[in-house]
Amino acid sequence: MPAWARLRAVAVPHRSFDPRRVGSLECEAWVTYYRHEWVKFLRAAVDLTRHTFGLPWRASIYGAWLVLRANMQWAPKDNNDPVGAKLTMQRFYALVKHHYGEGYDPIVAADLEVEWWRVHRLHQYGRDGVDEEALINALSSLYAYVYGRDKDEVRRAAEQRAVAMRFSDRWVSEGHHLPSPLVDEVRAALVRSYAALLSAVHVA
Repeated sequence: MPAWARLRAVAVPHRSFDPRRVGSLECEAWVTYYRHEWVKFLRAAVDLTRHTFGLPWRASIYGAWLVLRANMQWAPKDNNDPVGAKLTMQRFYALVKHHYGEGYDPIVAADLEVEWWRVHRLHQYGRDGVDEEALINALSSLYAYVYGRDKDEVRRAAEQRAVAMRFSDRWVSEGHHLPSPLVDEVRAALVRSYAALLSAVHVA
């Protein structure tokens, strides 16, 4: 039995996800996001929220709607609404905090979430000299804060998520067509990222 599978048996629900399942679901969410297939995105987001955070179905549906709304607010390259995206993600993080009694501040968590979105967009389009290290740092900051871990403990998860975005950005630049072998690369990197995250954040 792999280490992450053993951890699932003893961890609380939102720190006990199946990396293969949530990695595949997030890959589907990314594909539908970039193709602006919002109904399919919402479906993937519901499953992703359910299986990543272990929320009841009603809360998962509401949380997925918040994630969809925040992504729609952020999505336009020009004239997007980062303030609105942050406010929406505050409601999402407040939902998770309320359900599990986590100690983070939803305002800070939402700021860190949208910050990595911002850094990724700059990196994706080669703006302001933002490199992949900046993206890894932004992701590590979010994971460390939300899960109450040191940044070094979650860096591997951030690195693999950045790898997934590297393949995703290439897929987007090539026209985000389906099928594409790059989608498989995205999925594999996300699975590795979630496996690393699970190893860092599990709680017995």
